[in-house]
Amino acid sequence: MKLFAKKTDETQIPQEKLPKHVAIIMDGNGRWAKKHKAQAAFGHRAGMEPVHTVIRMSNDLHINTLSLYAFSTENWTRSPEEVDALMGLLCEFFFKDIDELIEKNVHIRVLGDKDGLPKRSRDVLYDAEKRTESCTGMNLCLAINYGSRQEIVRAAALYARDCVEKGLKPAELTEKAFSDYLYTAGLPDVDLMIRTSGEMRLSNFLLFQNAYAEFDFPVKLWPDFSGEDYMEALKAYASRDRRFGGRKKSGS
Repeated sequence: MKLFAKKTDETQIPQEKLPKHVAIIMDGNGRWAKKHKAQAAFGHRAGMEPVHTVIRMSNDLHINTLSLYAFSTENWTRSPEEVDALMGLLCEFFFKDIDELIEKNVHIRVLGDKDGLPKRSRDVLYDAEKRTESCTGMNLCLAINYGSRQEIVRAAALYARDCVEKGLKPAELTEKAFSDYLYTAGLPDVDLMIRTSGEMRLSNFLLFQNAYAEFDFPVKLWPDFSGEDYMEALKAYASRDRRFGGRKKSGS
């Protein structure tokens, strides 16, 4: 089945009410597999269907950036069999869908330490970034071997290096300048953060970028997360009054 075989109804939410950046923690694959008396790898494979769904819908709705938490720096503690299954699905996704993503002008960005990945996965990711670097449509960010604290420490180290090598002054560092050293440099901050399975924590994901995000915690496990569920999360976001620390215009 093609990744972009279906078409999303773009009339349900006004464009100005949609988030520019949606980030998703795709939680619950393991519990879904256990519920179905299967190995974790079965749950991860089942989770690919909603991955395709949210990519297609986000692209159809002209959302600027979609970030998916695919593999954290802490996930290496899982069994070798589960890690191998995850890496295999990652490679399979790009082998099957990269041509369609390019056709739809989707720009692939990898958030995380690619060099710490197995060679096959690393090569696939570098190739996907290279082949889509001229694409100007939706940014599809895959957080792989990613940890937000590590990202922030890395950014601080890069800035410190530039202070030494380029004569930058630490006291003049701004939030905007610092954000340019993050993996998400040049992308909008997260507007809507979704975490499935009912868990209510960030799990070291985009801590800096989530400063003023709206949160949605659907109780469904990720493999059961449907297009209708995604649209409901987007509708809920569109109905919220975002103040960014300020007050309503009425002064309340």
